[in-house]
Amino acid sequence: MINDDHRFRQRAWYFTHVWADPRDSNKVYIANTALYRSNDGGKSFERLNAPHGDHHGLWIDPHNPNRLINGNDGGATISIDGGKNWSTQNNQPTAQFYHVTADNDFPYRVYGTQQDNSSVGIATASDRGYIDRADWDAVGGGESGYIAVDPRDSHIVYAGSYFGYITRLDRRTNQTQNIQQWPLDPDGYNASVQKYRYTWTMPIVFSPHDPNTLYHSSQYLFRSKDGGHSWETLGGDLTRNDKTKQQDSGGPITKDQASIEFYDLIFTVAESPKQKGLIWVGTDDGWIQVTRDDGKAWTNVTPKGFPEWAMISLIEPSPFEAGTAYAAIDAHKLDDFKPYIFKTTDFGKTWSAITNGLPDGSYVHALREDPKRKGLLYAGTETGAWVSFDDGAHWQALQLNLPTTPVHDLIIHGDDLVVATHGRAFWVLDDISPLRQTNAAIAAEDAHLFTSRPAIRTRMGRARRRRYAIGENPPDGASLYYYLKEEPKEHIKLEVLDAQGKVIRAFTSEEKKKEGGSDEWERDEAAEHIPAKAGLNEFTWDLRYEPPKKIPAAIYDEGEPSGPLALPGNYQVRLTVGAKSVTAPLEVTMDPRVKTSAEDLRKQFDLMLRMRERQDEMNKAILAIRDLRGQLQVLEKRLGSSDPSKPVVTAAADLRKKISAIEEELIQVNSKASEDELNYPTKLNSKLGYLQNAVDSADAPPTEGEVGVYAELDLQLESQLAKWRDVLSKDVPSLNDTMQKNNVPLIAPSAAKAN
Repeated sequence: MINDDHRFRQRAWYFTHVWADPRDSNKVYIANTALYRSNDGGKSFERLNAPHGDHHGLWIDPHNPNRLINGNDGGATISIDGGKNWSTQNNQPTAQFYHVTADNDFPYRVYGTQQDNSSVGIATASDRGYIDRADWDAVGGGESGYIAVDPRDSHIVYAGSYFGYITRLDRRTNQTQNIQQWPLDPDGYNASVQKYRYTWTMPIVFSPHDPNTLYHSSQYLFRSKDGGHSWETLGGDLTRNDKTKQQDSGGPITKDQASIEFYDLIFTVAESPKQKGLIWVGTDDGWIQVTRDDGKAWTNVTPKGFPEWAMISLIEPSPFEAGTAYAAIDAHKLDDFKPYIFKTTDFGKTWSAITNGLPDGSYVHALREDPKRKGLLYAGTETGAWVSFDDGAHWQALQLNLPTTPVHDLIIHGDDLVVATHGRAFWVLDDISPLRQTNAAIAAEDAHLFTSRPAIRTRMGRARRRRYAIGENPPDGASLYYYLKEEPKEHIKLEVLDAQGKVIRAFTSEEKKKEGGSDEWERDEAAEHIPAKAGLNEFTWDLRYEPPKKIPAAIYDEGEPSGPLALPGNYQVRLTVGAKSVTAPLEVTMDPRVKTSAEDLRKQFDLMLRMRERQDEMNKAILAIRDLRGQLQVLEKRLGSSDPSKPVVTAAADLRKKISAIEEELIQVNSKASEDELNYPTKLNSKLGYLQNAVDSADAPPTEGEVGVYAELDLQLESQLAKWRDVLSKDVPSLNDTMQKNNVPLIAPSAAKAN
């Protein structure tokens, strides 16, 4: 015996590991809740300052023992100085979430408890265009369990963990109250002697009929109507209560009574959204029980056809029929990795298995029915997400870009499908409208345009490129979905029309050559063409009208010119594939957080539209000037200084200087990089871009200053455009007369006016 320190042997089966230094026989490492090192052959140990806790793995470089990689419950950490300093790898979302719920805010937040870390409430979108550390916080509870958010007030959050621990967080005070139903420390005792048996993940759910009613469970079902101050018990022990499975969890050396792996417990609770007082519970020892009288009497309605002791992972009562419910059953702890889903339509009297298409190995954690389309089911399994369009008769993968990872829970929130994964954090399928509309008839069509959900008019944006890991905002605008039976041979077109039937934005599948661009690495460019592949296609209209004509390689140091945001109202989308055109309605709604009047929004829209038109006119003039100058340069080079053509060359050179002077007032021709304006003063294109940015900065009417600056810039622009129109009406014809007299081919006025 060298050392009998209990810190190194606690929870021995879970932790104890020993590593010898490959170069120093007196140096040894031990992993437990902390990471330790001895320099004297194990007689004494120092605690290393490794991040996080619960250490399980260590790699020591055999050539340089100062290089260490430590695996702990927070991830992988690296040291290059023998454990004095550590760096944590945070470039991947690896959180393990047990369940997911959401609040009713806009933008809404999703909540869950993450293994070996805190609970999380995180925004599904932010006004910065991406989601990062500032958008989430811990909301009480612990690393395991359910979270329930008050449906009326997202400041009130209930969160759970092991021991039956429940907290009530009030975000206004940031106080977290322990409202545990029976706050007695059970550590060290086995399950058989407990008054209430709790486990790692205990249900906490609101009644869909009464926001004052909260359910919780042990082997009993509890209900609170006063925010957890008191709890009533609904019925008796609803489990098998098999005492042989409630004995010491370890032995003979260490018992390891962690109080978190108890058996014979209620694992899932759900009240029917169709019928108040109709409550379903499923246990971890394989029973399903139902009450139709608010907990007074219970009936065991366990189906047959799965292993007897399998865990009822989740029960989903149908939102359409009171007697219909679905059960997701997990038997993998019994070495049975088959998927088990059962459905009843008669309150549990009879059940049928609905797993056709789910492969072995995809054992099921969760199932939900779409509240807007009866029989549209979503399943979360050990290998990902699945969907059924025919009430479970057939299943197919709904993986898309979701990593292959266990999906432990999922919810439908509005028009979104949100999943909690065990290892890749939260994911959201942002719009399930196409899934709700899909049927066999659509699949037979050559082209089909789906009706989009209402598009919310926000200014959130969507940034994807950052130097550190971020969460993505959902697409900002209207997600437009269309199905193509085959990849079309010709370019297709997608148009947005206003209420009067006027086209306000048009896109094609033709990939246009990019004309210059910004060197700002954090800026995302808007999509210029729509996809046109066989199958389902998605394109996001940013809710803006057509932008002004673009200038290749132009530097817009304060924001590129754009069209105004569409006002709230009714629009149409038109898809044209070959000779076929189909239309679908589209509604644009206001950001619910914004209270600006329709009249003030119209004032902003009108000024933005005027600026768009004037910028378009200016940019077309710049392009035409450059086209004309190019022709003049070719002409001068071709004619040289030959005597007969000297008048033509002189006139061309004079005109080139004249139009260059106009261009130099419209755009800074020396600006080639994002901060060149520090050396070369900004011109009208940048000034109008800056003003447009100011007018478009919020949903508000233009300020007096914005109106005043626009009036001034508009006069300056008109002065230059008048000079340009004078060139077209006088100077170009005059030059052509001179060229005609000298038998030189004419300058093409149409080219000079090119759009």
